[in-house]
Amino acid sequence: MRNDLGELSAFAVVAEERSFTRAAARLGVSQSALSHSMRGLEKRLGLQLLARTTRSVSPTAAGSALLHELAPALERIERAVAETRKQRESPAGRIRLIIPRTATQMVLLPKLAQFARTYPEIVLEVTSSNDPVDLVAGEYDAGVQIGEFIQRDMIAVRVTKDMRLAVVGAPEYFAPRKVPRKPQDLKDHACIGFRFSNGLYRWEFERGRKALTLSPQGPASFDDPELVIQAVLNGVGIGTAMEETLKSLIADGRLIQVLRDWCPTFPGYFLYYPSRRNQPAALAALIDTLRISD
Repeated sequence: MRNDLGELSAFAVVAEERSFTRAAARLGVSQSALSHSMRGLEKRLGLQLLARTTRSVSPTAAGSALLHELAPALERIERAVAETRKQRESPAGRIRLIIPRTATQMVLLPKLAQFARTYPEIVLEVTSSNDPVDLVAGEYDAGVQIGEFIQRDMIAVRVTKDMRLAVVGAPEYFAPRKVPRKPQDLKDHACIGFRFSNGLYRWEFERGRKALTLSPQGPASFDDPELVIQAVLNGVGIGTAMEETLKSLIADGRLIQVLRDWCPTFPGYFLYYPSRRNQPAALAALIDTLRISD
């Protein structure tokens, strides 16, 4: 009974107007089509809902009873549809966002207070994950991720400048050891790994025409970049993280950056989402807030 909702709504209008002519004009359909629809509804229900004469139309007892129950439900549906349309027209509602913790600190948190003040009717539901995610399957509105990990069918908007991975160690770790001068020297060091759910992140190096990739070998690996750096600060070994997040630790001398000339820049983080069509105003507001110029 796929047509019942539309036909029940049309029945309510006919019963309210007590005229097929006025109801048809209000609904934007022909009088004959409306009359045919009402007969089909009555046939499926096995009850006469409308009493018809040449001069007037009125609900029967069964029709009045149905209308009494139907009117509040139709009003709720109308309000729900209006609220849904409002999300297209004004920045309001919930946005489900999945984003790595590092990107949350770099991209979202610095702008979140101003965003909340500007758009008080938007609520962000933020999930932290380092792994590339299928937004549609996960029922997320948008995500933030390194550009190379984003599927090609997504719309991507740049939210950071070019970035660089930093290879770092604590002064206490390097005190009895030689500082690595080239990636091959890392075989003599304890390397702390960063782990995605599908495996260990391999360290990529490049200088001029030379490029190589190494799997870190060491006493521990973590799925949280903050824990990697905490282990590095505790002298466990050498680790990697986004250079931007380590600037103060490097400047204060708590970390020593190595192999910088072997770590090329890359495009950085992008906010991505499935489609530009019928984009909710809340998502458009978030995109405009986080977007940076290329």
